[in-house]
Amino acid sequence: MQEVRQGYTLDQARARLLAVLNPLPGRNVCPLRQARGRVLAAPLVAPRAVPGFRASSMDGYALRAVDGRPGQSLPVVGCSAAGAPYGRPLQPGRAVRIFTGAVVPDGADAVAPQEDVQLAQGEPSNSMITLETSIHPGQWVRSPQEEAAPGEQLASAGQRLGSVDVVRAMGCGLCTAQVYSRPRVTLLITGSELRPAGDPLPPGTICDSNGPLLLSLLEQLGLTVVDHQWVDDDPQRLETALLRLAGRSDVLISTGGVSVGDGDHVRPLLERLGTLQFWRLFLKPGRPFATGTMAGTRFFGLPGNPVSAAVTFLQLVWPALQALEGAAPEPWPRLRVRLADPLRRRPGRPELVRAHLTTDYRGNPLATPCGDQSSARLASLQGADLLLEIDASTTELPAGTAVTAQLLRLPVL
Repeated sequence: MQEVRQGYTLDQARARLLAVLNPLPGRNVCPLRQARGRVLAAPLVAPRAVPGFRASSMDGYALRAVDGRPGQSLPVVGCSAAGAPYGRPLQPGRAVRIFTGAVVPDGADAVAPQEDVQLAQGEPSNSMITLETSIHPGQWVRSPQEEAAPGEQLASAGQRLGSVDVVRAMGCGLCTAQVYSRPRVTLLITGSELRPAGDPLPPGTICDSNGPLLLSLLEQLGLTVVDHQWVDDDPQRLETALLRLAGRSDVLISTGGVSVGDGDHVRPLLERLGTLQFWRLFLKPGRPFATGTMAGTRFFGLPGNPVSAAVTFLQLVWPALQALEGAAPEPWPRLRVRLADPLRRRPGRPELVRAHLTTDYRGNPLATPCGDQSSARLASLQGADLLLEIDASTTELPAGTAVTAQLLRLPVL
């Protein structure tokens, strides 16, 4: 088929990759305070009802609804504050001063907000009140199970915990979570032309950006790199580094050396030392991409150009890491946006165009491409909120054209 001869489409590559991945063995018990970003291996279940008592959702007066007629006067016989309940059943024809979050006394079935009550005399907790409006049963009273019922599932196995998931579980009395093990990741950055930032640059060399880029992305996604190494384009040194790093990790990610040039040795080494699952994508940027296994370790060979490395990492490696950690891989959110400026390109391969997200005066989303889209130009990623999905045959799109875009923003909560 034509697509496979040119390389796999993203959908094809993602499906083939995820079909062979299973969660890593091993589970850990993690303190909930440290569980944000972890994937649950077992559900979080509420051990009790929360709040566990009928509570007032307003400052006012707890009473019986049958006593709550406009013009009705009631004596206030006590007070129920948060953490300090009234503690006795409420008798008919009486009221109790109550505050938000406090226990509604037995015998009361409603709360009259203080703004709907006229205070006749004395202190609020020892006075007479006159009601100005009708009161209905259940008014401003929270259910004992408003937040959670006993045994209610708060988060499911396979779910990646966000801040609110963690806080809600802790609010229900839980303090630990059973989570899947996180993948141990190693990095191999290849290229005789690369030097660390700050080192002298002999003629023809450049500062390495792939290593810092991948370290930053993995850190942002909550994963730790247990080892990384830079190696020049020497087959023997590359083989030694590949085997050493593969032996230390669950996932080995390399950059460079997976194309078809005379200096591209990583892919042939993968085929000799391990198993090549597939190679080459029908995509721009990111055509040279290889994946397989080596010494029992899942291997991802990313392109050498930094933008291509970033795009293929986000499209394929990140879903794979989710699967290995026991989560159902979630694609980046997609939305329809209109181009703020015309877009011109050469046809040939589907392209993910880096763009900045803005809005027009009506609040409608707009996409502004981030200048020159060269796969070697990191500036095209700077400030990029979106990847615009442009099909292979498109050559020109006028301003105002609606396109589908992936939203490259992680949720805060």
